[in-house]
Amino acid sequence: MSAGELPCYTLIHVPSDAELPSETQLKEKFEKGGDKERTEALKKLIYMILNGEKTSQSMLMYVIRFCLPSNDHTLKKTLLIFWECVPKTDSNGKLLHEMILVCDAYRKDLQHPNEFVRGSTLRFLCKLREPELLEPLMPAIRACLEHRHSYVRRNAVCAIFTIYKNFEFLIPDAPELVTEYLETEQDASCKRNAFMMLLHVDQARALDYLSGCIDQVGSFGDILQLVIVELIYKVCHSNPNECSRFIRCVYNLLQSQSPAVRYEAAGTLVTLTNAPAAVKAAASAYIELIVKESDNNVKLIVLDRLVALSNTSSNEKVLQGLVMDILRVLTSPGLEVRKKTLNLALDLVSSRNVEDMVMFLKKEINKTSNESNDENGKYRQELVKTLHTATLKFPDVASTIVPVLMEFLSDTNEIAAQYVIQFVREAVHKLPNLKSAILASLREGIPAIQTPNIFMSALWVLATFCDAEGSLEVLRLIKNSLGDLPIVDSELAEQEEPKAEEVEQKKVPSGPKVTADGTYATQTALSTTVVSKKNVKPPLRRFLLNGEFFLGAALATVLTKLAQKFTELNGEGTERSNRFRAECMLILASIIHLAKSGLISHQVNEDDLDRMGAVIKILAQGIPGLDEQYGDDCKKSLEMMLSAKSISRLDAADKLTSSGSARSKDFVEIDKTINFTQLLAKNNQQGENLYDSSLSQALGTAQKDTKFDFSSSKLGKVIQLAGFSDPIYAEAYVNVNQYDIVLDVLIVNQTADTLQNVSLELATVGDLKLVDKPTPVTLAPNDFSNIKATVKVASTENGVIFSTISYDVRGSTSDRNCVYLQDIKIDIMDYIVPGNITDIEFRQMWSDFEWENKVNVMTPIRDLREFLNHLSTSTNMKVLTGDAAIEGECGFLAANLCAHSIFGEDALANVSVEKALPMDDSSPIVGHIRIRAKSQGMCLTLGDKLSSAMRSRRDGQPIAAPSA
Repeated sequence: MSAGELPCYTLIHVPSDAELPSETQLKEKFEKGGDKERTEALKKLIYMILNGEKTSQSMLMYVIRFCLPSNDHTLKKTLLIFWECVPKTDSNGKLLHEMILVCDAYRKDLQHPNEFVRGSTLRFLCKLREPELLEPLMPAIRACLEHRHSYVRRNAVCAIFTIYKNFEFLIPDAPELVTEYLETEQDASCKRNAFMMLLHVDQARALDYLSGCIDQVGSFGDILQLVIVELIYKVCHSNPNECSRFIRCVYNLLQSQSPAVRYEAAGTLVTLTNAPAAVKAAASAYIELIVKESDNNVKLIVLDRLVALSNTSSNEKVLQGLVMDILRVLTSPGLEVRKKTLNLALDLVSSRNVEDMVMFLKKEINKTSNESNDENGKYRQELVKTLHTATLKFPDVASTIVPVLMEFLSDTNEIAAQYVIQFVREAVHKLPNLKSAILASLREGIPAIQTPNIFMSALWVLATFCDAEGSLEVLRLIKNSLGDLPIVDSELAEQEEPKAEEVEQKKVPSGPKVTADGTYATQTALSTTVVSKKNVKPPLRRFLLNGEFFLGAALATVLTKLAQKFTELNGEGTERSNRFRAECMLILASIIHLAKSGLISHQVNEDDLDRMGAVIKILAQGIPGLDEQYGDDCKKSLEMMLSAKSISRLDAADKLTSSGSARSKDFVEIDKTINFTQLLAKNNQQGENLYDSSLSQALGTAQKDTKFDFSSSKLGKVIQLAGFSDPIYAEAYVNVNQYDIVLDVLIVNQTADTLQNVSLELATVGDLKLVDKPTPVTLAPNDFSNIKATVKVASTENGVIFSTISYDVRGSTSDRNCVYLQDIKIDIMDYIVPGNITDIEFRQMWSDFEWENKVNVMTPIRDLREFLNHLSTSTNMKVLTGDAAIEGECGFLAANLCAHSIFGEDALANVSVEKALPMDDSSPIVGHIRIRAKSQGMCLTLGDKLSSAMRSRRDGQPIAAPSA
């Protein structure tokens, strides 16, 4: 058996600076040292064996002579590790003669009066794979089942279990022996080990035992209850007819005191039956676990189980009645837990309980309004978003939700206010019966708005959706928000006037005074206080004085809409219409005067001035056909945008469904085979065994999900490391898992000599860490071997692995030979998946991220959409800008992209490109790509990837420039 095939149970860290002594020094310490020195020497010997150092046969005898007789517990424990690591057979596979002495020492330790020594030895025997060593020890192992101490008994059961599983001929009556032992045992841990053994080797006996004590399962310890749940699951999974026999037991275990037992029992219950009562009981158990468990990671895991439970249509109907119970999870402090809970409640809510849900969320909003930390602000955004979606899903409750959301217009958290104004825009458009109530609430709340963007959006909604009679009222609202006109004159007059002061007078009584004739008198003093009168400016005027002149350009559009509606009502050319237009022109002229007056330090954008000037001209002279552009066409554009958003939401839901994480179970292919339970063979297992699948995932042997496999072929991951003329040819298959990289290196001896101590030396650059040192091998002439090495990955950065192969030639007296191998470059794309965020979240993250990388566009591609799609597919970044926004040919293109890494990092990109000559299809594309990320490494690495992607196709070949 080669070194790579030897069983390994203990991982020992060998310090890189450890100084390993010579054999002579070790022998001297074993012979003349005390127990402490012998323990240290034994540890150094273990390090040498693990590093592949060759030790003489006499070293084994020194350990047997001087270490085995010791009664020191630390030395005995270290000896057990040594016997696990040391080779016990010779080159022919026969047991070494010295191991007979070791076997006798094992037997004495199994009869040792100290329970720790006995138990440790029994645990060590579980790791032995030599039946010749185990056979003489079987009577002593059996005797340990009757030891007074539970530590010895439970390890004796484990030893019998592993020996029976590996070498059944050594103890053929193990199931009967353990069954008899289980009937009399009282200790919970011993009963658990014994029942676990019967579960794996003789399920019939385990079921017989469980049937005899099924009414007492609730009083068992949690470790035994967990094994009972596993047994019931496996038995019922292989034989569904047994479900009715044990399902009551699983029901009872839902009331266990242990959270782990309740979690496993709930998962087992819903896999055994789809009865509504069972689904409701399991879901209630999950909810109780989430509410009472303090660890957020546990909450998220159990929430995922609850979400998976709701993915089936039959279960969804049952869970709809538990929406209010699910909302109890919102008491948890974690934002991720709250977000997932709100999404789940939103999916399950129905018309019967949506009003209760809205009232609960209103209370949550009131709780968050008292605190202003960042976590509460984000939670408030999620609450507003949930109420927004609930209103569109159930329009009947909109009248209840609108007053609650309107309070957020004055919130200092701009993102929450943006969600509200988007809700108002969509609700006014889609719910005409609530239009008047929403607009009235908006008019009342607009003076309290704190942010200019929200203020302007609210004015736009009022101007777009108000009727002709209400246009005059909106104009009055705008004038009140601006204050006295013209703005410049009123500001200068205010600065020249002395500040008004109020004098507040109040009498301050003092204590009693003694007059000249000896009588008492009371004296009062008049106190005057000068109080400055603070001048609070209206909101729109305050925004303009702060330099927000884009509001003026947007206000020009609003005034044009109002003037158009007022003219339609009163007729064109009438005195009232002309007066209305004159008021609008005065407002815009006053804003332009303020921008050019130098009264404020901010520079105005020329585009804003041009826009306001053009609107003044439109208001004065009028342009035929422009009224339709500002009126009906504007509403049609809004309707198209809202439709595109709803379609994108449906597409995202469809992708989620097709990925298997949503309601894929509800969609059945028309030609799918129907399975009849009554006609299935008893040994036919339905579905996937959850215990086996979770174990394979933990071991890394589970089949990888296709969404994480970005390579179209495994051959694309094979890298040639050495040349065909080198003495040793090498190539590596790079298998990238989520957090580690497995290098499977094939080495071929191309010489006629035997190569000894062929070692693969690895060194890494970047956030890569070598886990273990590959074991040296020996290659016969023209022989080959595979060497595996694991590298851990810590962040999303390009990494490089350098490697060399060193070897000795048998019979040669020359120095050690070395072959330098090709560098292995780790691609960042193996850790990046497409991201999906909203436009508001994109803007927030764009302003928060510290690192930016600007990449100039240089590509032979001539089509803008083709270039964008090529960037998206080459970098695994999702295009966030909708197709409706980038369709058509206009000579330029701007789009946002997003990606997430498996390490929790986000990367954003903004593509701004145009044709050098818009009318010429063959003209090159010019522009730039800006990348922002939280870490410098990801920002730079993604920039390099984009640069290389612009110059090559997806298959890595250069793009041929089109002929002129």
